[in-house]
Amino acid sequence: MAKRDFYETLGVAKSADADELKRAYRKLAMQFHPDRNPSDKTAEQKFKEISEAYDVLKDDQKRAAYDRFGHAAFEGGGGRGPGDFGFSGGFADIFEEMFGAMGGGRRSQAGASRGSDLRYNLEISLEDAFRGKQTTIRVSTFAHCDTCSGSGAEPGSRPATCRTCQGHGRVRAQQGFFTIERTCPTCQGTGNVIEKPCKSCGGQGRVRREKTLSVAIPSGVEDGTRIRLAGEGEAGLLRAAAGDLYVFITVTPHAFFQREGASVFCRVPIPITTAALGGAIEVPCVDGSRTRVTVPPGTQSGHQFRLRSKGMSVLRSPVRGDMYIQAVVETPVNLTKKQQELLREFEAAGEQRNTSPESTGFFARVKEFFEDLRE
Repeated sequence: MAKRDFYETLGVAKSADADELKRAYRKLAMQFHPDRNPSDKTAEQKFKEISEAYDVLKDDQKRAAYDRFGHAAFEGGGGRGPGDFGFSGGFADIFEEMFGAMGGGRRSQAGASRGSDLRYNLEISLEDAFRGKQTTIRVSTFAHCDTCSGSGAEPGSRPATCRTCQGHGRVRAQQGFFTIERTCPTCQGTGNVIEKPCKSCGGQGRVRREKTLSVAIPSGVEDGTRIRLAGEGEAGLLRAAAGDLYVFITVTPHAFFQREGASVFCRVPIPITTAALGGAIEVPCVDGSRTRVTVPPGTQSGHQFRLRSKGMSVLRSPVRGDMYIQAVVETPVNLTKKQQELLREFEAAGEQRNTSPESTGFFARVKEFFEDLRE
């Protein structure tokens, strides 16, 4: 009986890309898999046909040959036929994608795993965040053993090929209808077995050590910023690559300034006389300088003065944010009798000229409110 066209078998067009082929095969493989259709010879044959079709079409070279010559391209043993069907190809890949490989993840080459990443919490001042700085930190971590140069073997000896996996780092086990591949339990995936472990590191190829690292803090860095130091994490077992070190920045609260992004806010108490009559005040800036601010007569609490380009540095930018001075008019305390008398005279004179329009207006509206309630 003539074979069906492979594209027709999978139900896809000849222009289908790799993702379309995989989706079509995955759907049909799950539908006609023998485990889902026990004792159904038709489903078993259908499963073999779609697996054969996918095995050819997923390979660019085989697909090109098939598109040009059809089934004739594989006559004489060039392709996989129903009689030599197995699980080393298509369905094994799909099964692993859907359910995950036994032992935690996809297949990997033999070799020890990469070292773990590390975290270091670093506190800096707002001034340091503004200027940036170069600082050093001390980290306790695993480093490659100097005695064995990270091999884990005693000097003068060398690791032997694992007899269980023959150096592949993976072993296969038959479980019913499936062949499952997992990490070799003898060598833990390295492909080698250390017969004479290094006395300094116990065969791990690494030892715990404290090292000093230099960290560059860029200007404009914000609270919670993460700086990555590649390869400065824990060294992997048996010469495997080291992980990364992540430095998390915490900017400590400041005595005068509050930061919001690139803007800096500063609450400045102003004497009531300066607020009423006007004047000038000198305020600090985050860059360590001072600046003079003119206070107009009649300044109220909460009024903000904007100082352009006096705020924080902006990360990777030459510009600066703005600084905002928030006026807090201070009520005088510990008055002498003379000062109290002067304030009473001021109050009496103010009633004639309405020197407090906001409070006068507010209490006038309150009076109207209660009058309306009585009506």
